[in-house]
Amino acid sequence: MRHLKAHRKLGRTTEHRISMLRNLATSLINSREDRIVTTLPKAKELRPFVEKAITLSRRAASLEGSTAEVGGLHLRRQAAAFFHAGNYRRALATRRGQTPLARTAGVAAVRRLFDELGERFKDRPGGYTRIIKMGRRSGDGAELAMIELVDNAREKEAQTSARKRAKGSTKKKAGEKKATEGTADKREEGQSEE
Repeated sequence: MRHLKAHRKLGRTTEHRISMLRNLATSLINSREDRIVTTLPKAKELRPFVEKAITLSRRAASLEGSTAEVGGLHLRRQAAAFFHAGNYRRALATRRGQTPLARTAGVAAVRRLFDELGERFKDRPGGYTRIIKMGRRSGDGAELAMIELVDNAREKEAQTSARKRAKGSTKKKAGEKKATEGTADKREEGQSEE
Protein backbone atom coordinates (compact mmCIF):
# COMPACT_ATOMS: atom_id res chain seq x y z
CA MET A 1 0.00 0.00 0.00
CA ARG A 2 1.16 3.52 -0.80
CA HIS A 3 -0.37 5.37 2.11
CA LEU A 4 1.24 8.76 2.89
CA LYS A 5 3.50 8.58 -0.18
CA ALA A 6 2.03 11.45 -2.15
CA HIS A 7 5.01 13.15 -3.80
CA ARG A 8 8.01 12.23 -5.91
CA LYS A 9 11.36 12.12 -4.14
CA LEU A 10 13.30 12.96 -7.32
CA GLY A 11 16.36 11.11 -6.06
CA ARG A 12 17.15 13.77 -3.44
CA THR A 13 17.02 14.23 0.29
CA THR A 14 14.18 16.30 1.71
CA GLU A 15 16.29 19.43 2.19
CA HIS A 16 17.77 19.18 -1.30
CA ARG A 17 14.35 18.61 -2.85
CA ILE A 18 12.75 21.59 -1.10
CA SER A 19 15.69 23.81 -2.03
CA MET A 20 15.46 22.68 -5.65
CA LEU A 21 11.71 23.42 -5.76
CA ARG A 22 12.36 26.87 -4.27
CA ASN A 23 14.97 27.55 -6.96
CA LEU A 24 12.63 26.39 -9.73
CA ALA A 25 9.76 28.47 -8.33
CA THR A 26 12.00 31.53 -8.13
CA SER A 27 13.13 31.00 -11.72
CA LEU A 28 9.55 30.62 -12.95
CA ILE A 29 8.26 33.73 -11.17
CA ASN A 30 11.26 35.88 -12.19
CA SER A 31 11.49 34.72 -15.82
CA ARG A 32 10.69 37.32 -18.47
CA GLU A 33 8.78 34.88 -20.65
CA ASP A 34 6.82 33.45 -17.66
CA ARG A 35 8.10 29.94 -18.44
CA ILE A 36 11.02 27.61 -17.77
CA VAL A 37 12.15 24.29 -19.24
CA THR A 38 12.87 21.40 -16.87
CA THR A 39 12.27 17.67 -16.69
CA LEU A 40 8.70 16.40 -16.59
CA PRO A 41 8.75 14.97 -13.02
CA LYS A 42 10.23 18.22 -11.68
CA ALA A 43 7.59 20.24 -13.52
CA LYS A 44 4.82 18.07 -12.10
CA GLU A 45 6.18 18.58 -8.58
CA LEU A 46 6.67 22.30 -9.13
CA ARG A 47 3.10 22.94 -10.23
CA PRO A 48 1.34 22.60 -6.82
CA PHE A 49 4.31 24.23 -5.09
CA VAL A 50 4.03 27.42 -7.17
CA GLU A 51 0.25 27.47 -7.29
CA LYS A 52 0.02 27.59 -3.50
CA ALA A 53 2.23 30.69 -3.47
CA ILE A 54 0.17 32.32 -6.23
CA THR A 55 -3.01 31.59 -4.29
CA LEU A 56 -1.58 33.49 -1.31
CA SER A 57 -0.84 36.51 -3.52
CA ARG A 58 -4.32 36.27 -5.03
CA ARG A 59 -5.87 36.32 -1.56
CA ALA A 60 -3.79 39.37 -0.67
CA ALA A 61 -4.96 41.17 -3.82
CA SER A 62 -8.60 40.61 -2.90
CA LEU A 63 -8.30 41.85 0.70
CA GLU A 64 -10.23 45.00 1.57
CA GLY A 65 -10.99 47.06 4.64
CA SER A 66 -9.00 47.80 7.78
CA THR A 67 -7.34 44.38 8.00
CA ALA A 68 -6.01 44.50 4.43
CA GLU A 69 -2.57 45.83 5.38
CA VAL A 70 -2.01 43.41 8.25
CA GLY A 71 -3.50 40.46 6.38
CA GLY A 72 -1.47 41.30 3.30
CA LEU A 73 1.74 41.37 5.32
CA HIS A 74 0.89 38.00 6.87
CA LEU A 75 0.19 36.47 3.43
CA ARG A 76 3.42 37.97 2.06
CA ARG A 77 5.41 36.37 4.87
CA GLN A 78 3.72 33.04 4.29
CA ALA A 79 4.55 33.21 0.57
CA ALA A 80 8.16 34.12 1.34
CA ALA A 81 8.56 30.60 2.76
CA PHE A 82 8.21 29.29 -0.81
CA PHE A 83 11.36 31.14 -1.91
CA HIS A 84 14.87 31.58 -0.58
CA ALA A 85 15.24 34.48 1.84
CA GLY A 86 17.29 37.63 1.25
CA ASN A 87 20.82 38.25 2.47
CA TYR A 88 20.88 38.00 6.24
CA ARG A 89 24.14 39.92 6.50
CA ARG A 90 22.93 42.85 4.42
CA ALA A 91 22.75 45.25 7.37
CA LEU A 92 26.15 44.22 8.74
CA ALA A 93 27.97 44.54 5.44
CA THR A 94 26.74 48.03 4.53
CA ARG A 95 29.16 50.52 5.99
CA ARG A 96 29.77 54.02 4.86
CA GLY A 97 31.37 54.01 1.41
CA GLN A 98 30.48 50.39 0.61
CA THR A 99 27.87 49.31 -1.86
CA PRO A 100 25.12 47.23 -0.29
CA LEU A 101 24.79 43.57 -1.15
CA ALA A 102 22.20 42.80 -3.77
CA ARG A 103 18.95 41.25 -2.67
CA THR A 104 18.46 37.68 -3.73
CA ALA A 105 16.15 36.55 -6.48
CA GLY A 106 13.72 35.22 -3.87
CA VAL A 107 12.97 38.71 -2.63
CA ALA A 108 12.37 39.87 -6.21
CA ALA A 109 10.10 36.87 -6.78
CA VAL A 110 7.94 37.69 -3.75
CA ARG A 111 7.74 41.31 -4.89
CA ARG A 112 6.63 40.33 -8.40
CA LEU A 113 4.27 37.72 -7.04
CA PHE A 114 2.35 40.23 -4.95
CA ASP A 115 2.65 43.31 -7.17
CA GLU A 116 1.92 41.79 -10.58
CA LEU A 117 0.76 38.17 -10.47
CA GLY A 118 -1.73 38.62 -7.63
CA GLU A 119 -3.58 41.19 -9.71
CA ARG A 120 -3.30 39.13 -12.90
CA PHE A 121 -4.87 36.04 -11.32
CA LYS A 122 -7.28 37.90 -9.02
CA ASP A 123 -10.40 36.52 -10.73
CA ARG A 124 -8.98 33.10 -11.61
CA PRO A 125 -9.99 30.35 -9.13
CA GLY A 126 -6.96 28.12 -9.80
CA GLY A 127 -4.90 26.55 -12.54
CA TYR A 128 -2.26 29.25 -12.86
CA THR A 129 0.32 27.08 -14.62
CA ARG A 130 0.46 24.89 -17.71
CA ILE A 131 2.84 22.00 -18.46
CA ILE A 132 3.77 21.32 -22.09
CA LYS A 133 5.75 18.19 -22.93
CA MET A 134 8.75 18.81 -25.19
CA GLY A 135 10.13 15.35 -25.91
CA ARG A 136 13.34 13.71 -24.79
CA ARG A 137 16.70 15.30 -24.07
CA SER A 138 19.44 14.12 -26.43
CA GLY A 139 22.09 13.55 -23.76
CA ASP A 140 20.41 11.30 -21.21
CA GLY A 141 16.96 10.76 -22.69
CA ALA A 142 15.14 12.58 -19.87
CA GLU A 143 11.67 13.74 -20.80
CA LEU A 144 11.60 17.55 -20.90
CA ALA A 145 8.65 19.80 -20.20
CA MET A 146 7.96 23.51 -20.26
CA ILE A 147 6.02 24.91 -17.32
CA GLU A 148 4.53 28.35 -17.86
CA LEU A 149 2.16 30.79 -16.23
CA VAL A 150 -1.16 31.15 -18.03
CA ASP A 151 -2.57 34.51 -19.21
CA ASN A 152 0.88 35.77 -20.14
CA ALA A 153 1.67 38.53 -22.64
CA ARG A 154 2.23 36.16 -25.58
CA GLU A 155 -1.21 34.60 -25.13
CA LYS A 156 -2.91 37.99 -24.98
CA GLU A 157 -1.12 39.11 -28.16
CA ALA A 158 -2.18 35.91 -29.91
CA GLN A 159 -5.80 36.41 -28.83
CA THR A 160 -5.90 40.01 -30.02
CA SER A 161 -4.33 39.13 -33.37
CA ALA A 162 -6.80 36.26 -33.78
CA ARG A 163 -9.67 38.65 -33.07
CA LYS A 164 -8.31 41.14 -35.60
CA ARG A 165 -8.02 38.40 -38.21
CA ALA A 166 -11.54 37.23 -37.42
CA LYS A 167 -12.91 40.77 -37.72
CA GLY A 168 -11.05 41.27 -40.97
CA SER A 169 -12.37 38.02 -42.42
CA THR A 170 -15.95 38.83 -41.36
CA LYS A 171 -15.65 42.24 -43.01
CA LYS A 172 -14.40 40.57 -46.17
CA LYS A 173 -17.20 38.01 -46.04
CA ALA A 174 -19.78 40.73 -45.48
CA GLY A 175 -18.37 42.69 -48.43
CA GLU A 176 -18.41 39.57 -50.60
CA LYS A 177 -22.03 38.85 -49.61
CA LYS A 178 -23.06 42.38 -50.51
CA ALA A 179 -21.28 42.10 -53.84
CA THR A 180 -22.91 38.77 -54.66
CA GLU A 181 -26.32 40.04 -53.55
CA GLY A 182 -25.88 43.10 -55.78
CA THR A 183 -25.07 40.95 -58.83
CA ALA A 184 -27.98 38.63 -58.04
CA ASP A 185 -30.34 41.63 -57.82
CA LYS A 186 -29.10 42.90 -61.17
CA ARG A 187 -29.68 39.47 -62.70
CA GLU A 188 -33.22 39.36 -61.33
CA GLU A 189 -33.94 42.85 -62.61
CA GLY A 190 -32.64 41.87 -66.04
CA GLN A 191 -34.81 38.75 -66.12
CA SER A 192 -37.93 40.57 -64.97
CA GLU A 193 -37.58 43.21 -67.69
CA GLU A 194 -37.64 40.58 -70.43
